[in-house]
Amino acid sequence: MFRQKRFQPASVLAISFLIAITLGTIILLFPASTVTGKIRFIDALFTATSAICVTGLTVVDTATYFTRFGQIIILILIQLGGLGIMTFSTLILLAAGRRISIQDRIMVQESFLPRAPRDFRAIIRNIFFMTVAIELAGTIFLFLCLNRKFAWPEALFHSLFHAVSSFCNAGFSTFSDNLQGFVGDVVVNLTIISLIILGGLGFLVIQECFYYFVLARAAKRYRFSLHSKIVLTVSSSLIITGWLVLYLLESSHGFNHLDGKGKILASLFQAVTPRTAGFNTVDLRNLQIASIFFLMGLMFIGASPGSTGGGIKTATLGVIIAFIRAKLRARERVYLFYRTLPDDCLTRAFTLFFLALSWIALASFFIFLAQPSALMKEVFFEVFSAFGTVGLSLGLASELTPIGKIVIIVTMYIGRIGPLTILTIFSRTRPWGQYEYVEESVMIG
Repeated sequence: MFRQKRFQPASVLAISFLIAITLGTIILLFPASTVTGKIRFIDALFTATSAICVTGLTVVDTATYFTRFGQIIILILIQLGGLGIMTFSTLILLAAGRRISIQDRIMVQESFLPRAPRDFRAIIRNIFFMTVAIELAGTIFLFLCLNRKFAWPEALFHSLFHAVSSFCNAGFSTFSDNLQGFVGDVVVNLTIISLIILGGLGFLVIQECFYYFVLARAAKRYRFSLHSKIVLTVSSSLIITGWLVLYLLESSHGFNHLDGKGKILASLFQAVTPRTAGFNTVDLRNLQIASIFFLMGLMFIGASPGSTGGGIKTATLGVIIAFIRAKLRARERVYLFYRTLPDDCLTRAFTLFFLALSWIALASFFIFLAQPSALMKEVFFEVFSAFGTVGLSLGLASELTPIGKIVIIVTMYIGRIGPLTILTIFSRTRPWGQYEYVEESVMIG
């Protein structure tokens, strides 16, 4: 009973990420990790946290500051953080033929699944093989393009690095200008975009889509879960809306130096990448304030539950919109796709929304104190990017003071494991006392 009480999935998740960040920081401090043979502790900590939390924010240039060994370490940290430390440990136990504890099952379910799986071992294997297959396909497509510019060993490494970074929604790049050199390359753009979308949908949604298309070929019907319907609807709506908005806003402004094809690709890419990926094919500092504000909204929403991305998640947005629609229609219960949402789901959605905005405001306040000369749009953009584990920046990351870096490090960590996880760690498991007070209403609005 004592061990069961001591085990708490939220605490194990938070501690496992802290341990991985610590180990990553120590390895990046090795002389073999950097070109100069040395790196400041705060910069190594920042890079390790950004990699484990699949954010992509950098205070040093990944392409020129780190050696190939250092870049490989960053790649491993990205993969480890993207799939989850507990998933990797569980996979190793399965490979070794060892028994999986109930704690491991709970941790994997908390990370990737909205409900308890019927076949736990099959779920773990599916996650692993799905990841390998998608990243391998992405590597092949990128290699076909990069092999024209680089020798094949270098092209292979760049392709693998960007495939893993894209699927894990990390945003780390081995090019100093990120992907700005490929703004007009159709294959590179569509490959990276596809990897970002797949990584941001979540493993359950990808699996259901696979079953749907397989059964469709056999002329059989497949019913998506409510979770997948919400994720697919909100995700596709955000991508299409973002594509159109950015094209209309920046076609004659930030993208005016591009031809027609380049404008279409740049608009689509910049609409997808704020959903926790962090790559960019244009200089974001050339965008209008309205576009910057719009990108902040996309970064705040982020990817989907059970995915490799951060943010408040698409399902949360879908639940909040459904709640508002229900109130506008004078309905007491909230309905979505002919299903009734439980009250607990609504409470979690609004709690997450409030906690996320509260932390973003608090983190921004501390950065303003640490760097009073920083522009407001740069600070808010950086904090939104860190919380959404996006990695996009307007240039402030490399200019952060040690205090500013610590604030961003904590924000990346909270954004990756989730504000609700932090709340669960510090909350009581049971309320004290069995009593209720007399009910009395207050004026709202």
